Amino acid sequence: MGTGEDFIINTRYTGPVETDQTRGIPPPPLEEDFKGKIIPLPDPDIGTLQSLDISVAIESRESIRNYRDTPLHVEELSYLLWCTQGVKWIMEDCTFRTVPSAGARHAIDTYLLIKNVQSLQPGLYRYLALDHSLGIISEDTGLADLVFRGGMNQQCIQDAALCFIWVADSYRMTWRYGERGFRDIFLEAGHICQNLYLSSQAVNCGVCAIGAFIDDELNNLLQVDGEKKFVLYMASVGKMPDFDGEMV
Repeated sequence: MGTGEDFIINTRYTGPVETDQTRGIPPPPLEEDFKGKIIPLPDPDIGTLQSLDISVAIESRESIRNYRDTPLHVEELSYLLWCTQGVKWIMEDCTFRTVPSAGARHAIDTYLLIKNVQSLQPGLYRYLALDHSLGIISEDTGLADLVFRGGMNQQCIQDAALCFIWVADSYRMTWRYGERGFRDIFLEAGHICQNLYLSSQAVNCGVCAIGAFIDDELNNLLQVDGEKKFVLYMASVGKMPDFDGEMV
């Protein structure tokens, strides 16, 4: 039996399960504290963006791997972050956001490789959803080459204005659901990325989801342990090409 089959078997429900929540253990923080310089993001002013019919957005959804060498405005990035993980309101031990998450646990953090966004230095950032701001991890321009290599030299990473890198903080989910929570984390990643695909059309951007990468290289780069916290998904983003880009 393979690893995939083992995962399905080991995360099956056969009845009520005991978890840290049922044991009375307090929940983990909604978001890990960030120690470093923080940049507030502008409000995601949806009223100033291109009007987009949801039916048209769904029908038009496709993966775009080629991009114009044109920067995104920071207001556009703010909008994409709000659409993918924006916090609408906060309760004591959970948040309600623009994407669904099992039990409102929201066990995924967004890291960003910024390469070509106006008003932001190239580098590695973390989205701080509770305050709608960016934490600067590093402004080392050499990080782009490391992400490109960790992303198995895919050209869309090299050409993108920025890359979303989604990191699971598994205990936020398993605290409530036990091992079953790992299934919920992967489902949540799909919800987030689909919102990125749809919302990107309002700012004339293309997106390509990326599931192939060298796990250890990206985990080490983002300084996560690869077990409790790990990179699970990526997406390249850039301005739509003037010609027909490679699409799937």
